[in-house]
Amino acid sequence: MGKILVSASHFDTLCKEAWELFEKNGHEVIFDSKRSFPAYSYEELKDIIGDIDAAIIGMDQYNEAVFEIAPKLKAVAKFGVGVDNIDLKAAARHGVKVLNAPGQNSNAVAELTVCFILDMLRKVIPTHKELEQGNWPRWMGSELIGKTVGLVGFGAIARLVAKKLSSFDVKVKAYDLYMNQKLADELGVEVCTLDEVITGSDVVSLHIPVSDDTYHMFDTNMFSRMKQGSYLVNAARGGLVDLDALTQALREGKLAGAALDAFEVEPLPAGAEIFKYNVICTPHIGAESYEAYRNVSLCVSRDIVAVLAGETPVHWVNK
Repeated sequence: MGKILVSASHFDTLCKEAWELFEKNGHEVIFDSKRSFPAYSYEELKDIIGDIDAAIIGMDQYNEAVFEIAPKLKAVAKFGVGVDNIDLKAAARHGVKVLNAPGQNSNAVAELTVCFILDMLRKVIPTHKELEQGNWPRWMGSELIGKTVGLVGFGAIARLVAKKLSSFDVKVKAYDLYMNQKLADELGVEVCTLDEVITGSDVVSLHIPVSDDTYHMFDTNMFSRMKQGSYLVNAARGGLVDLDALTQALREGKLAGAALDAFEVEPLPAGAEIFKYNVICTPHIGAESYEAYRNVSLCVSRDIVAVLAGETPVHWVNK
């Protein structure tokens, strides 16, 4: 049957049900557990992709060059939701179905987002680092109560963030090009323009994909419009934020802190200046929970099995 290349981490340990589903349907899983960084470069792919029928990927770049050397490839599934690292049109030209797993890791990312906000306001990580050095700082932090949290985007993750924040006595504002007014009303979220969210929030949290229109959306100009002493959270996509501009805003004291789980260049270079400030930087772990891995792996594996059986998948992005 088919060969399925997997470059999503922990697939051998946390996604056993999905692996078993493939084997039950006669497919072979190609997974290298020894890789330090799971994504395959083009140079690595060119030696193996020609014999692959489907792929489950993380941040690997699948573009025209890859599809040209993958004659057997029928499906590429993103181990998550965002497919900005897959050229959808090129995939369609080559007859490759692009799949994803909407909603399957939303709670994990939403919980991390709320964790980021609380950690930044109370400076948990910087304080911990001081204690490791034998110091005993009594730094003042801020409480979340009474603050305004602005959500840029109001999809599944943002709505879960709003729901979780409802217990903290905060005001939540949200902007989305395709706003769901009914759900906003149910969650007590104030629907605003983008400018109102940016200029009127103590914490701005990003929940939108990267596109030509949103690339480096948060640049020097955008940071200048944010409230003095406000905070930025990005557990979405690294390309949304100009890291140099953010570093400048932190250096100059315009922003009081930032929490980032995604970066334009991953891994983040060692010694980056941004580490000098009140920041939390994590290595794209928003969806790294046991529950999310099970949910996502089963979602994409079922769709791949369907594609290889000549059936229509449920979560087909590039129809």
